[in-house]
Amino acid sequence: MTKKDRYQFVIQYFLDHTPEAETELVYDNPFQLLVSVILSAQCTDKRVNMTTPALFAQYPDAASLSKAGFDDLLPLVKSISYPNNKAKHLIGMANMVISEFGGIIPMTVDELVKLPGVGRKTANVITSVIDNQPNMAVDTHVFRVSHRIGLVSSRAKTPYAVEKELVKYIPEHYVHKAHHWLILHGRYICVARQPKCFECGIRPVCKFFKKNVKE
Repeated sequence: MTKKDRYQFVIQYFLDHTPEAETELVYDNPFQLLVSVILSAQCTDKRVNMTTPALFAQYPDAASLSKAGFDDLLPLVKSISYPNNKAKHLIGMANMVISEFGGIIPMTVDELVKLPGVGRKTANVITSVIDNQPNMAVDTHVFRVSHRIGLVSSRAKTPYAVEKELVKYIPEHYVHKAHHWLILHGRYICVARQPKCFECGIRPVCKFFKKNVKE
């Protein structure tokens, strides 16, 4: 099977089974999504969604968050992993959004990565979810699933290398959805320790299944 054939199979599978895949983070606007994605680093979406309602009630926009004191914000995010750093990042992000971008969340990767707490993965999430830009966010789930299935080569040892291979082979108009396809597949089927291979419709083309699982 060629790599092109494998991609065609995988994309068609997701189109048939999860055509409207989207983020599980709960948000109402770009500001809320950005805050949620910053908080979600090394933390579950479920935990973030439990935390953000109180946070957004007190700080509904970048202007209000930019005026937050660290000691006021920390109790609202203390249940999140690395709360001290994330509280500092959120305040710094809000201040830069106000001072550099007129209070509007920028919508390019190059601008977003200038914000405190925002790396390439976060910027790709924001631009693909909000603006349907063909940007591929590679988190631990996407990294694992891409390698297991055989969508990327063993030489792709960094998230950026995986991103470049995925974007090369996935049709541009599907890229913004493909992140969600892969992350949800990794979260619920192709899990880290014991992948649920016999529940997986991708196993006919999966390199991991062919090599490691006996039917």
